[in-house]
Amino acid sequence: MKENTCLIPGLIITAILFVTGCNDNQSEKKITEDSTKTTRASEPVAETKRGPVINIGDTVSLKQVVITMKDSAATMQGVSTKLGEIYGVKLAAIIKKNNLQITGAPVAWYKGRQAPYFFEAGIPVNKKPAKLPAGTYIKQIGIDSIVVAHFYGPYDLIPQAYDALTEWLKDHKKKVKGVPYEVYISDPLDEAGKPKDPYKVQTDIVFAWK
Repeated sequence: MKENTCLIPGLIITAILFVTGCNDNQSEKKITEDSTKTTRASEPVAETKRGPVINIGDTVSLKQVVITMKDSAATMQGVSTKLGEIYGVKLAAIIKKNNLQITGAPVAWYKGRQAPYFFEAGIPVNKKPAKLPAGTYIKQIGIDSIVVAHFYGPYDLIPQAYDALTEWLKDHKKKVKGVPYEVYISDPLDEAGKPKDPYKVQTDIVFAWK
């Protein structure tokens, strides 16, 4: 794949959508009525949130060299801000300076899904740079047996994909190998720069297994 720096700005928006989804807790209005009354058309009706689309398949991962940075944040807003800096500024500058080519979609590893949030964010490149600045690392993705959940939907529902993969491992009598990671496949913006329908944005959750 030839270099495509357009992938990087898109992830800034992904991070924003990530936080927006996680904080989108709408309050519910409790209405008490006499059982003999019918609901008037003007009264609010509770909406049922549409579930995500999760397609699971097992395959083999490709060998990749990923240039990464580690960080942490106390809140999801902090994660959003730092992901934007890592993908769009810090790693972008290193890739450009070392004349590297981006060979895949941005990746992130998370140590747990509760605060404080520890994560490692990276971009696959065609080769190791001759010299890495302090605080930057090389992470290798090997050729492993993997199970992947192709997730489409609001990011705050992504734990359902992790649960589905955990159940798949249990059903197939497999154990997870290493730390699962997320691959941000789709650009969440359309050609006009507007956010897409989240059900048309793909995030892959990858579990290597043994």
